[in-house]
Amino acid sequence: MTVPSHARASRPGSRRPARVAHPEPHDAEHRADAEYESDAERDGGHGPVPVDAPLTRDRVLATALAMIDQDGVDALSMRRLGQALHRDPMRLYRHAESKAALLDAVTELVLSEFVIPEVVDGDWAGSLRRAAESYRRVALTHPRMVPLMVTRPLSTPLGLRPLGTLRSLEQLLGLFLGAGFDGRGALYAYRFFVGFLTGHVLHEVQELVADPDETDALLQLGLYLLPKDQFPHMRLLAPVLAAYDGAAELQEGLDVVIGGLRARLDPASPPGARPAPPAAPPAVPPRSAPTPPAPLRSERGPA
Repeated sequence: MTVPSHARASRPGSRRPARVAHPEPHDAEHRADAEYESDAERDGGHGPVPVDAPLTRDRVLATALAMIDQDGVDALSMRRLGQALHRDPMRLYRHAESKAALLDAVTELVLSEFVIPEVVDGDWAGSLRRAAESYRRVALTHPRMVPLMVTRPLSTPLGLRPLGTLRSLEQLLGLFLGAGFDGRGALYAYRFFVGFLTGHVLHEVQELVADPDETDALLQLGLYLLPKDQFPHMRLLAPVLAAYDGAAELQEGLDVVIGGLRARLDPASPPGARPAPPAAPPAVPPRSAPTPPAPLRSERGPA
């Protein structure tokens, strides 16, 4: 029987090493991955990924997040994700059972960057302010994820949501309970704070300008296209709109939010009242000029 040349061993005493057979990629998954590797090269995948690199859940989520950051949520599909990873899309379902589950997991990944600092020396307002700044940083890092950050957790009943989307709720409730709110008040404070915060970041990431290099506010924002008789106030406020400062407006809004929450902790204050300013120190009355001494009367009578 003839032995294939690629399987022949070297003869005893021969200096030629034996040839090692390299099996063909008969495995179906390997062939499918190779097919999608070439597809990704033709279609322009999101960076070269070695086909033999291990496919992990972390890699799947990180690649999905990168695709959303670059092209938006609508551009994400299992097929495009498979091409970016150089894998058959069917293999992705081992790590996310559906596209909905994939979006939940990516949202959970992004929200893990949201940090709520611990309260130090009873300064719950300072911790709340730093938490808001952290959320804003996450939103500006992943602006195309903001709609998912805001709406995705609300698409599932509370107890069925991914645990990562509930951690901020748990931590903020603890912050407000520790500040002195009762259970109902802590839940109200959480909703009040998060409602302001999500509204702010949604507005900020949509503050896009038509022409950043234009110096005239009407042209910069494209407001010159609006009819003057229907939008007079917006045209009038064009310079203010063009000078939008997200960081400054966040702090101004937090002043109002924290002031309102502090007022609710003071039973003497009516609902919604701003905290009273600290009392001024008592005024020190001016020192009166010293009274001059009375002239000395001579012991002798008039001369």
